[in-house]
Amino acid sequence: MHSTNSKLSLRFGVLAAMILLAAFSRMIPHMLNFSPLGAIALFGAAHFQKKWQAILIPIAATWLSDLFINNVIYARYYPEFTWFYGGFYWQYGSYVLIALLGLLIFKKVSWQRVAAGALGSSAIFFLVTNFSCWIGSTTYAQNFGGLMTCYAAGIPFLKGTLLGDLCYATALFGTFAWMQRQIPALKPALSVANQ
Repeated sequence: MHSTNSKLSLRFGVLAAMILLAAFSRMIPHMLNFSPLGAIALFGAAHFQKKWQAILIPIAATWLSDLFINNVIYARYYPEFTWFYGGFYWQYGSYVLIALLGLLIFKKVSWQRVAAGALGSSAIFFLVTNFSCWIGSTTYAQNFGGLMTCYAAGIPFLKGTLLGDLCYATALFGTFAWMQRQIPALKPALSVANQ
């Protein structure tokens, strides 16, 4: 029992550290919308033993990196300490949906499922965040045509989202698969996975 708990603690610690490190890689200069956040939602869903961890750990890592970005890197744009930026719930909601997608598709991890997850992640983020730009907007007409105009305006940003999801998903899933081959204790405990 003790070795199973140690194995679970090691696995949890490595997964959480990888997700946190990926979230904080947002500090590295990058193209617009090139982000690890969709990929960490998929990665958490694929590898955490408990569903609440699969959703909560990536969201917590996202929030911590947002705290740093908003209050250190972009502090000049926020006159006081910012816990949450305006409209954050749309983006965070998209990450929850991406994690739920991951829970559906990652009964087994394969490169085909990782690729499909990355494409699905980009689609979810694009649809949710552009909808949030349209709803209640004074820039876009509040009808179907206005919504389509808003989605069309978002297309140039889709490239960065897609590249970010594909690159980070490849890096996270590939690195962890390699680590599992080197350190067998990182493989999931069957008894826990089947609960």
